[in-house]
Amino acid sequence: MPRSLRVAPGYIAQVKSAVQRNGFPSQKALAIEIVLAVSTVKNFLNGKPVDYLNFVEISEKLGFDWRDIAADWVDDLEPQNNIEKLEPLDSIFYLERIPYESQCYEEILKPGSLTRIKAPQKMGKTGMLERVLFQAKKQGYQTRTLSFELADSTILSDLSRFSRWFCASTSQNLGLPNKLDDYWDYIYGCNTNTTAYFEKYLLQKTDTPLVLALDNVDLVFEHPIANDFCRLLRGWYELARKGNYIAAIWQKLRLVVVHSTDVYSGLDINSSPLAGIGLEIKLPELSFKQVQELVKHYELDWSASKVKQLMAMVGGHPYLVDKALDYVKRQQMTLEQLLAAAPTEAGPFSNHLRRQLGNLKQPELAVALAEAVKTNDWVKIPTTQLFKLQSMGLIKLQGNSAMLSCKLYREYFRERLETDG
Repeated sequence: MPRSLRVAPGYIAQVKSAVQRNGFPSQKALAIEIVLAVSTVKNFLNGKPVDYLNFVEISEKLGFDWRDIAADWVDDLEPQNNIEKLEPLDSIFYLERIPYESQCYEEILKPGSLTRIKAPQKMGKTGMLERVLFQAKKQGYQTRTLSFELADSTILSDLSRFSRWFCASTSQNLGLPNKLDDYWDYIYGCNTNTTAYFEKYLLQKTDTPLVLALDNVDLVFEHPIANDFCRLLRGWYELARKGNYIAAIWQKLRLVVVHSTDVYSGLDINSSPLAGIGLEIKLPELSFKQVQELVKHYELDWSASKVKQLMAMVGGHPYLVDKALDYVKRQQMTLEQLLAAAPTEAGPFSNHLRRQLGNLKQPELAVALAEAVKTNDWVKIPTTQLFKLQSMGLIKLQGNSAMLSCKLYREYFRERLETDG
């Protein structure tokens, strides 16, 4: 899901004028203050996409609420293109993911660490990552996020182009000039060149730990380059544990890999190439108590029975629960009215459901989901479709079997997929 945002056309003039109004004599001065590349600031001011964390940071520095000036958002704050709704860091509507946030924070304090955050789409990975990086910043660490959503398919399908893009994009994120030609020797392989670029250039330019979050890594996993890229990350993790002067360089890097599924092109999909190293976090759904807490934040006087009725429809899916409660509060409707409208085109989830339906473009994917829609029991689904549907949040897994993740999806897709019964 996209992790980049852009300023809406109607606000571009305002954000440009806000630079000097907020005490920055130039775009470069603003970039230096936030420790970003000048090109990133220029892209922001000209309405071009930038990483969402950078977008939020620049907006706040210029005195804007980022949600007010971001393009591609509809009136009810449901993002288009599956961009996650991000709550402000101090929002009462954000529930800390206990104990996962503290585990992530503790891990990135470790020299040369590698943390993997895995959960289906819209399960709260982005919000949790934002808070973990915020805590790292408070420690004086540099934090950067690189979304592979920004790499087009021609880059992801070619290891050489991808490796150079990865290095150049990280340079840009750090506000450093592109020096690929100084460190790239085609006699060596892509992983060797990428390692040299980080070790001899990028990591030499920082005296503080660098937390590099790699987002939307699923897009890499879907291509043949996945094996080489995973071996690269594993190699970096192991270099930090060598106990020599090179290890000291790599100990400054702390990687956070964010993904929705474990589909590795051309590999054994039952075995992650990154298994056994670092910390793996699998974000679960919200518990009954957590949903109760969120209900209280929305100032709804609901009994435990009503909370159970809501969860019977949407499960503990953070996005669906939050969307439902927000809709009930704003529309001043009853739970019964919400449940009746939920799976319809007039309900609060209509945009989300239509997008999920649109994502079932591959016939075999729709057929696989239809098998799960037919029954309330666990069913066998071909492995490739199994992981794809799980990454979309449509199904939950138990071994090699699948079940619809919630009643909402069953009722919506029953009428829209060929189920033969």
